[in-house]
Amino acid sequence: QVQLVESGGGLVQAGDSLRLSCTTSGLTFSSYTMGWFRQAPGKEREFVAALSWTSGTTYYADSVKGRFTISRDNVENRVYLQMSSLKPEDTAVYYCALRSRVSYISAPGSYDYWGQGTQVTVSS
Repeated sequence: QVQLVESGGGLVQAGDSLRLSCTTSGLTFSSYTMGWFRQAPGKEREFVAALSWTSGTTYYADSVKGRFTISRDNVENRVYLQMSSLKPEDTAVYYCALRSRVSYISAPGSYDYWGQGTQVTVSS
């Protein structure tokens, strides 16, 4: 029923910018959190950013704070991740996810629904 679809990934050079989008459908919740996570080969899935849909409050991992911005489009029911000053270490598959209950906002296990992911590759 709930569907999350990411788009916007690609191959860029270090220092470039990229904007990821997550389009949602089938949502029936009164309040929820949208999150962005990433996973590089051989690494754990890592929290990147999150947004409380009802309040608009945002949260960021220390590794991306000041470079990435999470935002929403209330009309289109989309969440975005604007990435700037990209580094090779940002290379990963990026996932959007939805949390429907209160729990640790940075823990992957707290989220109920996930998109399929979009690849971001940053060359040096």
